Amino acid sequence: MEEVSRFMKKIKKEKSRSKYLFYVIAIGVLIVFLLMVLSSILDIGERLRRVSVYLEYGFYILFVLLFYFVILQPIIIIVKSPSLSIATSLDQNDPKAIAIYKKVAKNIVKSNQLPQEQNILLTQYKNKQELLFNLQYVFEKTVKGQLNRIIIHDAKTVMISTAICQSARFDMITVFAVNLKMIKALVVKCGFRPSMKNLSKLTMNVFGTALIAEGLENLKLEDIVPKSSLEFLNNVPYLGVVLESVVQGAANALMTLRIGCVCRRYLFNDGSIITKEDIRRQAYKETLKLLPMVVADTIAFFPKRIVRFFTSRRKNNMDEGDIVGAAE
Repeated sequence: MEEVSRFMKKIKKEKSRSKYLFYVIAIGVLIVFLLMVLSSILDIGERLRRVSVYLEYGFYILFVLLFYFVILQPIIIIVKSPSLSIATSLDQNDPKAIAIYKKVAKNIVKSNQLPQEQNILLTQYKNKQELLFNLQYVFEKTVKGQLNRIIIHDAKTVMISTAICQSARFDMITVFAVNLKMIKALVVKCGFRPSMKNLSKLTMNVFGTALIAEGLENLKLEDIVPKSSLEFLNNVPYLGVVLESVVQGAANALMTLRIGCVCRRYLFNDGSIITKEDIRRQAYKETLKLLPMVVADTIAFFPKRIVRFFTSRRKNNMDEGDIVGAAE
C-alpha cells in the first residue's frame, strides 16, 4: 500500500509540474505577442511623429484603449469565470461533482435563452441521474447550436478581414483578437471556463494561429493551384487576385473554427476520460463540417465594394506598371 501511495504522489507531482509548465509557456506567449504588437505600434508612431507629435501621442492613447477593450478585458473576463467542465459520465459517489453539475445547470439557465421546457429540466429534477441526463439533452439540443453560431460568426469575421487586409502584421493581430473574443463569448455563454491548463493550451493555439495568419499573407495561387488551372485564372481579369485573398481568408477561418471547436470540447467533454488525440480528431471533424457553411455565407454576403476594392487595386498596380514602362 505504501508503494502505491508513493506512486500516486509521484504522478500528482508530475501532473502539477506539467500544469505549471503550460502556465509559464502561455504567459511567455502573451509577452511575445505583446512585444510584436508593441514593435509595430512604435514603428507607426515614429512615422506619425514626422507629421505631428500630438498625432503620435493620440495614436498611442488610442492603442492603449483598444488594447484594454480588445485584449486585456476579454482575458480578465475569461480568467475570472468559474472553472467547470461537463462530461457525459458522472461519479455517483462524488458529492463535489454533483454540486458542480448543479452549478453548471444554474449557469446555463442564467446565460442562455432556453425554451421554457428546458429551463424546467435544469431547475426541477428528481435525482442526480436525471440532472445529468437533462444537462446532456439541453446541451445537444440548444447550447451546442448557440456555441456553433458564435464560432461560425467569428470565423466569418476572420475570413473577411484577412481577405481584405493586405498587411501580414495586421492579419496576425486581427486573428489573435478575434479568437480571444470568440473564447470569451463561449465562456460567457456557458457561464464557466475550461481549466487553467486547458486555457494555457488554447492561448498557445491562438498565438500559433496568429503567426500562421501572418505567414499566409505571402501565399500565392501558384503554390496551391495546378499550372493548367492557373493559366485559366490568369486569363480572367481580376479573378486571380480575388481568389488568392479568399483562399487566405478561408485558411484563417479554418484555424479559427478549429480553436472554437477545441474550446467547446474543453467546456463540454464527450467522455469522463478524454485524450489530447480525441480532442484533435473530433475538432478537425467538426471544423471540416462547419467550414463550407462559413465560406458559403461569406461569399454570398461578400459586399460588392470589396470586389471593387480588389479590382481598383489591381488596376492601379497595372497603371503604375504602364507608367514605369513608358518612362523607361
